[in-house]
Amino acid sequence: MALRVYNTLTRRKEVFEPLHPGEVRMYVCGPNLYGPTHVGHAMSYLVFDVIRRYLEYRGFRVSHVQNFTDIEDRIIETAREQGTTIEALAARYIERFLREMDALGVRRATVYPRATEAIPTIIEIVQTLVARGLAYASDGDVFFRVSAFPAYGRLSGRSLDEMQAGARIDVDPRKEHPMDFVLWKAAKPGEPAWDSPWGPGRPGWHIECSAMSTAHLGPQLDIHGGGQDVIFPHHENEIAQSEGYTGTSPFVRYWVHNGLLRLTEGEEKMTRHLGNIITIREALDRYHPDTIRVFVLSSHYRSPTTWSEDALAAAARGAERLRTAVETAEELLTASAASPAAAGAPPASAQRGPGPGLGGEDLSDAAASARATFEAAMDDDFNTPGALAALFELASAINRATDAIARGREAPGPERRAALRRSAAVLRELGDVLGLRLASSVTPVQVAGLHDLARELSRERPDLFDPARLEAIPAPAADQAAGAGAAHAEALIRYIAEGRMQARRARDWATGDRIRARLQGLGILVEDTPTGFKWRVR
Repeated sequence: MALRVYNTLTRRKEVFEPLHPGEVRMYVCGPNLYGPTHVGHAMSYLVFDVIRRYLEYRGFRVSHVQNFTDIEDRIIETAREQGTTIEALAARYIERFLREMDALGVRRATVYPRATEAIPTIIEIVQTLVARGLAYASDGDVFFRVSAFPAYGRLSGRSLDEMQAGARIDVDPRKEHPMDFVLWKAAKPGEPAWDSPWGPGRPGWHIECSAMSTAHLGPQLDIHGGGQDVIFPHHENEIAQSEGYTGTSPFVRYWVHNGLLRLTEGEEKMTRHLGNIITIREALDRYHPDTIRVFVLSSHYRSPTTWSEDALAAAARGAERLRTAVETAEELLTASAASPAAAGAPPASAQRGPGPGLGGEDLSDAAASARATFEAAMDDDFNTPGALAALFELASAINRATDAIARGREAPGPERRAALRRSAAVLRELGDVLGLRLASSVTPVQVAGLHDLARELSRERPDLFDPARLEAIPAPAADQAAGAGAAHAEALIRYIAEGRMQARRARDWATGDRIRARLQGLGILVEDTPTGFKWRVR
């Protein structure tokens, strides 16, 4: 089945055929560096991370460019308010952004160009547009002449009159047409400025992306991505100025736009200037990265989504279900490989099972079916809800097999172990295409809760929880973020769980049950085993 992608420009799904066979040039609009990024931004970056991952899974070489906007009105205003420079402000938020993307499992772009590094290219583009009659200068500013570009409006599907009627634009008598947009701004006193043929100034927002994309990817892109909120005017303007400069059409073969995230149903999109945001750091403090990914990918990327506690709780359960299936299978394989009985067990084809989906052949079929369903869903405009459904089906088949072995209904013979190993590997592989780690990790909020519980128990029951041993565990770093502190969490959980085991050995069942419930309240599940205990994150 061919990969089909919905193109915003044509308003239909099209067979994906990049300009150069086997190679994809993808540009995604990056953050404006005047404040912390929020989960609405993260939704877009996760979507395009999965698109990139699937293209690479399909064998394409992807050149992924994502810009940093480090010169813009709000950046200048924020730097002035904070008594710093735009360079220092940008550096701070770039470092934070990259840490948060790493924590979310977003693969780093091939290159992250910055607008301030593209000034010579921007000036060259503006000069060319002026020379071709597509732009004009006025009092140090340079405007794009939209009436000289007949295709203006084709991306948003509106005429100039319709755009003018629906736009909130400042009346500027210097403009030939109200929809003309600025390419170069004359510098105001105290603002950062660069020399240009029109005097000291700085670039307009739209021209920055045209300069950075053409500089790194050439005059034509295969995919240009961003949120639906930047279709107009940002991407509309990019088309006009890019095609006007290069003379190459189309500037972008496939325009791909993700839906927007809201905090409540019917509310406006999440945006920093309205203040209705949850920062990525706040989200990572509370939720496993896989939970955030399952939440985002449970809706089609073009659909609007609402951030809610119920939706995140459902996503957490889904992520746990996938993670548990893989971990249980791998634990069983490790244990059975060391078992002399398993080594001499007859092949699975000679064993009788309680039902379908358990035998080696059936489990292999389940893995093959999951892969086919997954690929069919992703080939249909990156249908991640369908792809997730395929993973859940495979996880169920794995769980049936491991449960049958654990309960003694099936012997873990060589054929069965091989099928289980293959199916677990397929689940991990396809999960990785969606950026799912399928591994337990704890959030900073959980670490803090574990620390509070450990201190409380050491005060109440020092006979079970040695205070000196707790003090020997290093405290978590004050700036711990984004899933850090795994070793610290492991030490705290072991401290608490071993004290609980002492209580159970003393037949103090009430204390053991209370501690287990407290851990469960933190999202940490502790299971008793013949050799001690094991734990996992819910």
